[in-house]
Amino acid sequence: MSEDLLSQLHFDHAQGHIWLAGRRMMMIHARAFGLLRHEVIEAMGLDKARGVFTRQGYNSGAMDAEIAAKVRPGATIEEMFAVGPELHMLEGMVRTDPVSVEVDTATGTFAAEYIWCGSTECGAHLELFGRGPYPAGWSQIGYASGYASVFLGRPILFREIECVAMGHEHCRIVGRPADEWGEGEDDLRYMRGAQLGEIGSSAETLGNGNEGRHIVGASAGFNVAFDMLGHVADTDAVVLFSGESGVGKEIFARNLHAMGRRAAGPFIGVNCAAIPENLLEAELFGVEKGAFTGANASRPGRFERAKGGTLFLDEIATLSLAAQGKLLRAVQEGEFERVGGTKVQKSDVRLVAATNTDLRTAVEAGTFRADLFYRLNVFPIRIPPLRERRADLPLLMEHFIALYANRHGRRVTGFEESAIAAMLGYDWPGNIRELENVIERGVIMARDGEPLRQHHLFSGGEVLGPPVWRPGKGASLLADAASESAAELVDAGLDLATVEQQMITRALAKASGNKTRAAKLLGITRSQLLYRLSANRSQSEPVE
Repeated sequence: MSEDLLSQLHFDHAQGHIWLAGRRMMMIHARAFGLLRHEVIEAMGLDKARGVFTRQGYNSGAMDAEIAAKVRPGATIEEMFAVGPELHMLEGMVRTDPVSVEVDTATGTFAAEYIWCGSTECGAHLELFGRGPYPAGWSQIGYASGYASVFLGRPILFREIECVAMGHEHCRIVGRPADEWGEGEDDLRYMRGAQLGEIGSSAETLGNGNEGRHIVGASAGFNVAFDMLGHVADTDAVVLFSGESGVGKEIFARNLHAMGRRAAGPFIGVNCAAIPENLLEAELFGVEKGAFTGANASRPGRFERAKGGTLFLDEIATLSLAAQGKLLRAVQEGEFERVGGTKVQKSDVRLVAATNTDLRTAVEAGTFRADLFYRLNVFPIRIPPLRERRADLPLLMEHFIALYANRHGRRVTGFEESAIAAMLGYDWPGNIRELENVIERGVIMARDGEPLRQHHLFSGGEVLGPPVWRPGKGASLLADAASESAAELVDAGLDLATVEQQMITRALAKASGNKTRAAKLLGITRSQLLYRLSANRSQSEPVE
C-alpha cells in the first residue's frame, strides 16, 4: 500500500469518526455485511438486490475516483487506474491484481482484466448461499465500472467471468466499454436503475428542442430523484421540482408525464418568467372575444390546452403576488374563467411546478404566498446539481456526444485525456445545460475523425480548475517543472522514467533531503513526491 494513500486515512477517536481523504468512512463486520446482503435478497428478490448493491458499488467507485484525483493530481491516467484497486483494498473489500490494462481515451479504447483475491463480498455470499450458477461480486463490479467510467468519460462495464461463489479458485473480471459487450445495456441497467427510453416527439407535447432526450444518470442523487418519480407518476398529485438552473427539471417533468396515467394527453409548459404580468392571466386561462383591445377572437389558455394532460409551470417563484392569487384559485378550487368571460370551467390537468429558488425562504420574505406554496408542495423532488452527481458525467458525456454528432452530421471518436481531465475538474455552475452546450460546441469545432480536445470544449470563457490528472503517456510534471535540466538529461539518451528519477535526486540534494522543500522545487505536492519515490523504489527492487 502506497504511503500517500495511507496518509489519507485518519481515525478521530474523540468523535468516533473515520476519514479517508476528507470523506467520512465506516467499518462494518464482514459477517454483518453478509447478513445484510441475505436480508436484502430475501426481501427484494435476487434481481432487485443485485441492482441495489451494484449501484452502491458504482457510486463508491466514482467517489474513490475523486479521491484518487485529489491525492495524486499529478499522476498519469495509467497511474490513476492503479489507485482504484489500492483504495478498494484499503477499504477491506478485495485485493485486485492486474492481468492486463489498455487505455486510450482519444479513441475510447479500454480493455482490462483483473484477478480478485479474497473478495469480502463473494466470500460472504458463498458462506450464506453456497455455490451457485451466477457470480456474486455485485458491488465490486459496480465499483470497478464506476471508477473506470469516471476516468474514461464514457460508460465502462466490468463483468465477473469467474467467481469463487461459482466454485472457481479466484474471481476474474474483464472490463470494456459498455457498447462493446453483447447485451451490455442489460447489465448497465443495474447501475442506472429502471429508466425510460426517449420521450415522445409530437410538437404539442415536446417543442423547445427536447426531442430524443433521456433521463440519464447513475449517481446516488439521481437515483433518489428518479425513484421518487416512480412513486408519484401514476397519481394526479401536484409535484414540485426544485434545483439549480440547468439541472434538468423540465426533462424530469416530461418523463413524469410520460410515466403517468395522463401520458396520452398533452404536456404544456409555461415559463412564468417569460410572460409579461399583464398577459399572464390571459395566457393561463384564455381570453373571450372583445375582452380587451386587440382580443378579436376567443382563444383557450394553457389550462384548457393541457386538458387531460400535464401543465408544467416553470420558474414559479417569478410570479407576482397578484398573479399568485389568480393561480391559487385554479389550483385550490380546480376551476377558472377566461378573461372577459363568465363561464366557470373545470380544470382537468395534472399540475407540475419547478423552481430554482427556496420557496420556504420566499414565503418568509413575503415574496411568495404561503397558501400557494402549501398547495404546490404536495410531493417535492429535489434534483441535485451536477457537482453532486459526478458519477453521472460519463453517462451524460456519452449521451450528448452521440446526440450532437448525429444532429450535426459529425464523426468524433471520443474525448482526449486532457478534455476529460478538464471536465472532471470543472465545477459546472450551469449544470447539465452547460455540459450539453459545451459538448455541442466541441462536436461542431472538432474535425471529422478527431477526439474532442480541451480547446474544442472550453472556449467560451469558462474558468477551469487544475486538471484531475496529468494527460499524456509517460509525461512528467517533474520534467515540466525543470525543463532545462530535463532537456539535458533527455539529450543524454535517458528515458523519461530515468529523467524523472534523476530530477527527484537533484531536488532532494538541493533541499538537503527535506522532502517538502524538494517537492516545492519540483513544483509538485509532497504527497506526489512520496508517491513517485515509492514507485521508483518498487521498480528498482530485485525480483526474487
